[in-house]
Amino acid sequence: MKSKVSSFLFFVVALGAATCQATPSATAPPDYIRDVRPILAENCLHCHGADEQSREGGLRLDVAEAAAIGGDSGEPAIVGGDADASQLIHRITTTDEPERMPPVDSKPPLTTEQIEILRRWIAAGAPYQKHWALVPPQKAGSPIASPRAWGVNEVDDFVLAKLQREQLSPSPAASRAALLRRLHLDLIGFPPSPAEVKSFLSDEAPDAYEKQVDHLLNSEHFGEKWARHWLDVARYADSDGYEKDLPRKQHHWRDWVVDAINRDMPYDKFVIEQVAGDLLPDATQAQRVATGFLRNGMVNEEGAIIYEQFRLEGLIDRLDCLGKAVLGLTVQCAQCHTHKYDAISHEEYYRLMAFLNDDYESVMRVHSDQQRAQIQTVEREVLELENQLKADHPQWESRFAAWQVEAKKAAGAWSPLPPIEPEWIGGLAHPDALPDHSVITLGFRPTVGDLVLMGSTDSDQVTALRFEALTHGDLPFGGPGRSPKGAFAVSEVVVEAQPLDDPKAPWERVAIADVTASFSQPEQPVGVPFRLNDDDKRVVGPAKFLVDGKNETAWGADRGPGRRHQDLTAHLRFEKAVAFPNGTRFKIKLVFAHGGDDAHGQENNFLGRFRLATTGDEEPLQPLPRFVVEALNTPAERRTAKQNRELFTFWREADPNFAAINAAIDKIWSGCPDSGETVLNLAARSPEHRRQTAILERGNWQKPTVAVTPGVPAALHPLSDGNEPDRLKFARWLVDRRSPTAARVAVNRVWQSVFGIGLVETSEDFGVRASAPSHPELLDWLAVDFMEHDWSLKHLVRTIVTSKTYRQESDLTDDVRERDPNNRLLARGPRFRLDAEAARDSVLAASGLLNLKRGGPSFFPPVPESMFTTSFIVVDFWKTAPAPERYRRSLYMFRRRSMPDPVLAPFDAPNGDFACARRMRSNTPLAALTSLNEIVFVEAARALALRMLNEAGSDDRERAAYAFELCTNRRPNDAEVDEILSLFRSQRQRLADGWISPRAIATGDHAQLPKLPEGVTPADAAAWTVVARVLLNLDETFTKG
Repeated sequence: MKSKVSSFLFFVVALGAATCQATPSATAPPDYIRDVRPILAENCLHCHGADEQSREGGLRLDVAEAAAIGGDSGEPAIVGGDADASQLIHRITTTDEPERMPPVDSKPPLTTEQIEILRRWIAAGAPYQKHWALVPPQKAGSPIASPRAWGVNEVDDFVLAKLQREQLSPSPAASRAALLRRLHLDLIGFPPSPAEVKSFLSDEAPDAYEKQVDHLLNSEHFGEKWARHWLDVARYADSDGYEKDLPRKQHHWRDWVVDAINRDMPYDKFVIEQVAGDLLPDATQAQRVATGFLRNGMVNEEGAIIYEQFRLEGLIDRLDCLGKAVLGLTVQCAQCHTHKYDAISHEEYYRLMAFLNDDYESVMRVHSDQQRAQIQTVEREVLELENQLKADHPQWESRFAAWQVEAKKAAGAWSPLPPIEPEWIGGLAHPDALPDHSVITLGFRPTVGDLVLMGSTDSDQVTALRFEALTHGDLPFGGPGRSPKGAFAVSEVVVEAQPLDDPKAPWERVAIADVTASFSQPEQPVGVPFRLNDDDKRVVGPAKFLVDGKNETAWGADRGPGRRHQDLTAHLRFEKAVAFPNGTRFKIKLVFAHGGDDAHGQENNFLGRFRLATTGDEEPLQPLPRFVVEALNTPAERRTAKQNRELFTFWREADPNFAAINAAIDKIWSGCPDSGETVLNLAARSPEHRRQTAILERGNWQKPTVAVTPGVPAALHPLSDGNEPDRLKFARWLVDRRSPTAARVAVNRVWQSVFGIGLVETSEDFGVRASAPSHPELLDWLAVDFMEHDWSLKHLVRTIVTSKTYRQESDLTDDVRERDPNNRLLARGPRFRLDAEAARDSVLAASGLLNLKRGGPSFFPPVPESMFTTSFIVVDFWKTAPAPERYRRSLYMFRRRSMPDPVLAPFDAPNGDFACARRMRSNTPLAALTSLNEIVFVEAARALALRMLNEAGSDDRERAAYAFELCTNRRPNDAEVDEILSLFRSQRQRLADGWISPRAIATGDHAQLPKLPEGVTPADAAAWTVVARVLLNLDETFTKG
């Protein structure tokens, strides 16, 4: 028999699209879903379907009752049982061109075969059917009479019944070693060690296998393996995508997924927290981190982009993700028009979008447990000092009340200056005016440059300009800046004026007498990362720097951790009033010159949102931040506790009588931790920023039409009543037990992972064009059982892997190969090439290099320098991880969207551009070249050689057998050992002949000598390294069988 070792390039049988279903008889009536609806959808439903906007002649053909009534003509389009009396048949067969359907100028006529299908369907009574996937699953009884002759659970019953109908028999059970390897690969993603195999083989208890299942289900590595499948549909990556493809910190969400799966979080809760965890009562940090799920999509911050265009692209991507991951429907097809096949109208698509269209594109800090405890301590100590202040000043309440009266008068002295044509000079950024007259700049993040806008007032006297820096949920951590910390620095403000009634009058520079601010930093050098070099003379500090005529100085207002993200206000008082009888037009220029040396915005120091106002008041006014003004304008009895606290704090800080206690409180705040860990997440928009959703004509973001409210497709289960926020109601709806698809989709994705192909082959699409389930009753039984067991992934996996179906051997007989090459009937166990991550992890495990460190930032794997040459930006952030960090599990590798990983991509790992519910499994020479030559595989081969030399003793046959077992989890036969030794001896001779350098082969360095056991030469190590490369590239090494 030919040895398996002699062929070391692996292969995989391509998975086809066969469904193992009998072809319908030519005399059987056509099936509405399979045969009729595709014809109607392609030729008729655009004008006669669910979309009222595009419906012609009042005729609807996708609903039986409407088709029977007919359209405006009053004649029935379909008369069940009588094709000749049906207007549909008349209109598709007539030779009168004005009468013919589809219209001559829109589509070609139906084919003879299509017309015959419609005739036969109508003649049979025109039975309409609801698509199977839109009918809630029911748990059918076992099709096998008890006691069972084969099998241990209902999975086996349904599989055996199908096999018996096809006159096939199950395969024998796999060997125990093969089964343990399969189980390890499926449950934790890397193979067992020789010691684990030996222990299992020696365990003669009747429940030995079940104990192994439970052990692996409880392993912390279970979540790492199963998280990968969810990360695929969640389009997880460590970079933004698009032109810049800058790195992001999203690993906290990835780690949340791993932890949730390890804790066996119920799947419905798992989805709810990821879609709307921030809206749950008393949402925890972890629940807010969970909403990073929908933020995993690409973010475009290229120069000159229109932010709104790409924001909407992101929403479309989120709906696509939810469609594939949870609903199992191709909802994106309804973006431009009503879905041609599935029951999702154009309007319903945008009603779904409305659930997600009212959120901030948020970035939040992630604090450790220790940091959260520190924050609580700081807040408690601040409160204690404030209470001490109140005790030490019994009259504080009257003084506070008197201040509020005066402050409210001061706040009322200002009139907004609505912005006119805000513009970033050069056009790389696009400032937008908001309804509250503020200006926000999203998208590209400029580091240096000028922002110019105009505004007008009809007041005949202006004495000062109010400049507010405002927070906003779309800014980093709420802003008000867009720097890496959410802060900002404004270098200069230049004010010019002209008469409102004379636009041709020259602009006059307005001299500024003084500037006051609600807060300013003490003067200090501009900090990291903005410093250009050691000689950088730029400084940030008091608000007077806004008007000193120097671009080297800037107003800085970073209050530090815990207080950084607040509204701020500066008043620019004019030397003399600007007085034009009929009003004034102002031109204001904001100069930003305190960013870093970075053209891509990572080192920006930009102000994200601001607002201007004017006053004619002669007396200087106290600068009041927006949150103070809003609290003052709220009746005392209606103020929230937060507003009362903020008002008191601002008053305390502004009162010089409290200088000592304010200094003490500042010192406490200086101990607040400043976490550098962040995650992209969702946050509900505040009421003043509520966003209206509209239907987009043909999906064009520039063509909004009719406004819509949140809603769900009529063909699916209804939305539950309640007063919860819309997105939370939507999240609960997605995994409502009444959903016909949620449990089926989840179960099918698990089955796909285990068997290589789902019970429904198109795991992302359960719509009418998808192939029918290979085992529909089994799919529904598993779906209902999944829900009955609290949506437990571990219960579901245990049910599948303890079945006899799973435990069959994977060898193909000639009969099965011919009748069921893709194992749709499940007459054998699963056999297919490992996923990319499992392939790399398995090689590292065999070599002994695998580092099982869990969680944390993604590591940068070694890649060829040539991969950086095509990057639009300089990839200066790629710091290749040293050993042992570089040998961590593939789950933790840094994924850059525009740079597919040279190890994982040839094995079909997706890059995260869009949701991937099922990976294709290709078989190309590139994969073999990768596993032979990529750095990590070469290093693994060297490590495996040293491992066998150190652990297998001095006998070459035992070394060969041990290395083979490390790679395949079985002992080789004598012929296989002979083949390995033949290879070893031939390579040993080549080395002895001087054709290759032993040190270079064994260590990668001509000058380095490996640490070897006594009696082993460098030439031995090098020869075994070549052998190890072959063994690590065996078909068995890369295959689950």
